[in-house]
Amino acid sequence: MAKLTISKNNFTAGEIAPDLWGRSDLQGYMNGAARLRNVLLRPTGGVTRRPGLGHVATLDGVTAVRLIAFTFNTEQAYLLVLSAAILRVFRNGNPVFTGSAPWTAAMLPNLTWTQSADTLFLCHPDLPPQRITRRSHTDWHIETFTFAADSASAARHEPTFKFARDDITLIPSATGGTISLTASEDFFLPGHVNLQFRLKKKAVRINSITSPKVAQATVLQTLENTSATADWEEPAFSAIHGWPVCTTIYQDRLAFAGSRDLPNRVWLSKTSDIDNFDLGTGLDDEAIEFALLTDQVDAIRAVVAGRHLQLFTTGAEWMITGEPLTPTKLRADRQTRVGSFADRAIPPRHVDGATLFLSRTGKELREFIYTDIDQSYTAADLALLSSHLFADPVDQDYAQRDRLFLVVMANGRIAALTLYRAQQVAAWTVFMTDGPFRAIAVVDNTIYVAVLRAGTMRIERFVPDTHSDAHLLQTSDAPRQGWSGLEHLEGRTVVIVADGMPQARRVVQNGAITLSRPARVVEIGLPYSHEIRPLPPELGNGAVTSQGGPVRLVRAVFRLHAAKALAVDVGQGLRQLPFGRGGDMLDTALPVRNGDIEVRGLGWVRGTDMPLWRIEQDAPLPCTLLSVITEIKGAD
Repeated sequence: MAKLTISKNNFTAGEIAPDLWGRSDLQGYMNGAARLRNVLLRPTGGVTRRPGLGHVATLDGVTAVRLIAFTFNTEQAYLLVLSAAILRVFRNGNPVFTGSAPWTAAMLPNLTWTQSADTLFLCHPDLPPQRITRRSHTDWHIETFTFAADSASAARHEPTFKFARDDITLIPSATGGTISLTASEDFFLPGHVNLQFRLKKKAVRINSITSPKVAQATVLQTLENTSATADWEEPAFSAIHGWPVCTTIYQDRLAFAGSRDLPNRVWLSKTSDIDNFDLGTGLDDEAIEFALLTDQVDAIRAVVAGRHLQLFTTGAEWMITGEPLTPTKLRADRQTRVGSFADRAIPPRHVDGATLFLSRTGKELREFIYTDIDQSYTAADLALLSSHLFADPVDQDYAQRDRLFLVVMANGRIAALTLYRAQQVAAWTVFMTDGPFRAIAVVDNTIYVAVLRAGTMRIERFVPDTHSDAHLLQTSDAPRQGWSGLEHLEGRTVVIVADGMPQARRVVQNGAITLSRPARVVEIGLPYSHEIRPLPPELGNGAVTSQGGPVRLVRAVFRLHAAKALAVDVGQGLRQLPFGRGGDMLDTALPVRNGDIEVRGLGWVRGTDMPLWRIEQDAPLPCTLLSVITEIKGAD
């Protein structure tokens, strides 16, 4: 019988898609796995059980949320929770503000935002831009964004555009005061009331609509004459034509991009005057307006301030250059033709000089990065080996300290990418919990998530060195058995770690439990399982293969680091390997295991359905697997 010893030293390719299980020639195959669930990839190549989720808040009656990180500095960082008509603000996991808001539940998926100091600008194509201002930790103010106005005439410095045909004219009845505006064809709508029109760049405000051809207006800036003119414009943004789709701050200018009726257009404010969009005479510091001119109208989905101003449309990615960006130096160059996700607004994120964005299909995470040699951008697919993990993405964010790029999927799972470009590590795993994940935000390196548990929306955060979900960490000056404050876990069976040792599971009743033994420090939460499953041993060299013939695991040696529990199946079903006294995990002072554990295999397997070994456990204890050595036999 053929016999082979396989040394698997790392998992740096992550979980590999099933349609690549026949590609044993790929380097990623040797460094990948069939399943990596609820584990993190370590930069050194091993995998470790993910941190548990700590309970933050229960949002009764809420079915949909968006989470936004608001960071002024490391000591002033907040989580903004947006739900239907409500803004909630948390600081260090504690609620500090709740107030009414103008957005609806239906608007949440397409909200976009950018931050400037103590102000957050919020956009949606069906909502006027909003300005959320922090006045203090507990005082937040929401107001509709207003454009700067001329102090003498009150004329607003807002973007304008002529949506009507070029040949439609307006005739003013006078050059000043209250006048009538007569259109050459039916044009005026009730929604034009209170909007500001410009006739030959002079402002008038519509007061009322007499008929589709006639409107009453107040002259804000004296008109040139009363002749019919085709040189007139109305506001670019309104309830009639839609509001900005996305926004950012670039070179001290506020940028608005895209709208319902002007999907491929961009507006930038005056330098250091973000409320002023007056184009003026085209001086270097004045406002800028331009459109992306292509063979088709691609709607702008995101505008990002990076090395250059980057525009992500439904059909391509663009680089906007100009040092500095001025009305006369601006240049727009199409870079790649991937296209961005259009079903909902999922903000691209900066990662080590690159901008990561979801493709138009929603099945690719692309890395938009500038190369100095080519003086242009490329957009490589970071999910090529793990495309099976992508199923209708709904949100994403990046945790820089942990080097984790996290994508929330509609199926309630999180696809987690560990990314170390210098070490050529780009490995995907999957996070799962008891209930679907719905939103995510990283606030000062703390990862917050919205989870729908038992029909109730919860805000939770990943807490290092914990190993249960929806948990509470509690302490007491003296050891005690009774612990309360667990109303959010009512009726659930919880796992318990008391003074560093696991205890028997309990059911929460009336928000409380009683321990089997008194303790000073407890972690009480829901169990979750992590799983590590190898790929089929398809080496492609004819020595040993599971394709077409049976193979058997003779033995496996698992090298562990800082582990307190390990449950392994090598053909005999899952069994907990003995770590403590007599192998009893409960009420036992468990040692930390560093080094090798050898397990003998049993039984033959054929094909890919049954792995030669797998690790799966829900014990609320740490487990880090560094490498695996397997000795395998194949049938002659």
